[in-house]
Amino acid sequence: MPPPVHTDSDSEGLMALYRRLDTADRATLTAFAEFLASRTRASSPTPPQRPEAPRTHPRPPEESVVAAIRRLSDSYFMLERDTLLHDTAALMNAHVLQGRPAPAVIDDLEALFAERYARYRARFGD
Repeated sequence: MPPPVHTDSDSEGLMALYRRLDTADRATLTAFAEFLASRTRASSPTPPQRPEAPRTHPRPPEESVVAAIRRLSDSYFMLERDTLLHDTAALMNAHVLQGRPAPAVIDDLEALFAERYARYRARFGD
């Protein structure tokens, strides 16, 4: 599928919104954009014959939700981002818009990625 066509007005509008955000919201928007961009990574021409193992990274103390999404996306690189988008966005919204504490949201993110990894492994009969 060819990439979508973007106009200068798209970029200008996005930049105008970005400039109105505070530092924390800018970081959140950037992390979410990185997450969305990672969904378009090139597919492997030959799918793996067995499940790939995650590259686990320990959860640092005082981790932000944005950093957790990055860490988990890197750890579970083999998962399709499209299947995670809705649930990840809902958890991010619960934190940013509803004030849900970061540690609780990160716990749910870790459970989400682990559950999706279990589904991934099941496709290989594991």
